[in-house]
Amino acid sequence: MSTDFYRDGEPVADAKAPAGPISERWEKRRFSGRLVNPANRRKLRVIVVGTGLAGASAAATLGELGYRVANYCFQDSSRRAHSIAAQGGINAAKNYRNDGDSVHRLFYDTVKGGDFRSRESNVHRLAEVSTEIIDQCVAQGVPFAREYGGLLDNRSFGGAQVSRTFYARGQTGQQLLLGAYQALQRQVAAGTVDLHTRHEMLELVIVDGKARGIVVRDLVTGEIATELADAVVLATGGYGNVYFLSTNAMGCNVTAGWRAHRKGAYFANPCYTQIHPTCIPQSGEHQSKLTLMSESLRNDGRVWVPKKKGDDRHPADIPEDERDYYLERRYPAFGNLVPRDIASRAAKVVCDEGHGVGPGGLGVYLDFAAAIERLGRKAVEAKYGNLFDMYERITGENPYERPMRIYPAVHYTMGGLWVDYDLSSNIPGLFVTGEANFSDHGANRLGASALMQGLSDGYFVLPNTISDYLADGPYEKVEETHEDVVAARKAVDDRIAFFLNNDGDRTVDSFHRELGKIMWEYCGMERTDEGLRKAIGLIRSLKDEFWRRVKVTGKNEQLNQELEKAGRVADFLELGELMCIDALHRTESCGGHFRAESQTEDGEAKRDDDNFSYVAAWEFGEDGPVLHKEALEFEYVKPTQRSYK
Repeated sequence: MSTDFYRDGEPVADAKAPAGPISERWEKRRFSGRLVNPANRRKLRVIVVGTGLAGASAAATLGELGYRVANYCFQDSSRRAHSIAAQGGINAAKNYRNDGDSVHRLFYDTVKGGDFRSRESNVHRLAEVSTEIIDQCVAQGVPFAREYGGLLDNRSFGGAQVSRTFYARGQTGQQLLLGAYQALQRQVAAGTVDLHTRHEMLELVIVDGKARGIVVRDLVTGEIATELADAVVLATGGYGNVYFLSTNAMGCNVTAGWRAHRKGAYFANPCYTQIHPTCIPQSGEHQSKLTLMSESLRNDGRVWVPKKKGDDRHPADIPEDERDYYLERRYPAFGNLVPRDIASRAAKVVCDEGHGVGPGGLGVYLDFAAAIERLGRKAVEAKYGNLFDMYERITGENPYERPMRIYPAVHYTMGGLWVDYDLSSNIPGLFVTGEANFSDHGANRLGASALMQGLSDGYFVLPNTISDYLADGPYEKVEETHEDVVAARKAVDDRIAFFLNNDGDRTVDSFHRELGKIMWEYCGMERTDEGLRKAIGLIRSLKDEFWRRVKVTGKNEQLNQELEKAGRVADFLELGELMCIDALHRTESCGGHFRAESQTEDGEAKRDDDNFSYVAAWEFGEDGPVLHKEALEFEYVKPTQRSYK
């Protein structure tokens, strides 16, 4: 089938996933995969791009195994990767609370939470490995919260009726990253890992159909260099900043993944974006990013809005019977702990109906009065104090005395480069881990699963699967004079030269902000056929204007953040168009991706399993994208209409 925007290609399949009982598949794959003996590992070189949880853990583990690893990040320290921003916790099926949790329940909750758009084999492996992750991190000294008796503490998160989330106050990502960082630094000191900070990957090098290296730019000096190896691992995070305003760090981008996509790597489910329900609302047009408040706050905070439209009284002056605790009303079984997509959609609905609070009516209350009365202020401070302090510094409001104001915002991306069960892309030698791949979360990520996936991929999965590929190595040495290496290097040089020499009159940020508004308006929480078609036209016009009018000041041979942003925004423009095409072709509501044309009588998302139970893996084409479908099969968790009532 062909459309105005894409054409269909051949189906794609995951040939590496084993058959048999799901609880035995990971062990079966580990045993059947080929190994590399310790002496031969020293002869093999692997590039790992990224030093967040997925990248640092992968580089550290591969170095510990004896491979020679080159690890790159664009931050000034690997400790500044965006994983540090994760606050609430990490899931694991330890069942310390004895409240009915198990590997199978975590598997079930994750498949259901992803609205039945993830692979069963991958998700079950993730649930199995989750228990090992906690042991690994405790051994590294990660200071998880503990109960009075000394056992690790757990709390609840959205989409689950058990307490399985391990946490380190409101800084879980930071503490886990410090654990991975010290493991990485151990290998740097041992000489197995060469760490290169302040370098950005700008191109993938492919030789004879295999990924053999990358082209990088030194962000301080502007020097362009090539790094060649036997395999490349991308652990470069998500692309939420395509929306301009998101909870992501300002530097988060899609360039590494998009360069690989343009070289032939499939990009899967690009329109799958997570909207997080507990973010501090935008305060004005001046803002360049949004701030996330941890989902853990929904454990004790109650979400409500005034029943009366436009009620601008102080929240303490609004009596209980004039408040609408709409999550508790609509979803009594889960209440305030419904999954993120459900909570975000519900907040948008009440705000659209005129019940929102704060500037522009784009906010709902997250109220801790009942928790403070029940537990006491000191107990609440012990659990959430740093989050409350952060909220007060940003808003000037004291959440102990006045409810927080929150509103949904772009947070995580479930889409990413397509990978098989071994985390290999369709380009031999190119592996993708963590948020940069699409594999585990379906159409909606459950809270506390991102940290779980990043560490699962880096510590346990990739080291066991990449060996099957590297067993054929060392591959023939590639010189920097090879024509494919020279061509990749020239493409980077030409792109930089264009940006610096283009005589434009618009800033990079002005284009990025305009793109973000298009994406949020037409490819955000609610989408329509008409809106997506309009967005594609607007993005194409904006892209043409970008290449004519963009102005980049400064020069290459220096720290030049305008130049950095120009390349990233150019890739965001192309990605944004593909996201809208992907969203347009998927005419179902699924996860956080609400199509107005596909809803139940009571306004809930309505899936179309008969027509859309597949992964959309897009191939880059000069004349438009090509869609390859990977059929999803469900043997253990049968798709049903998702209900949290």
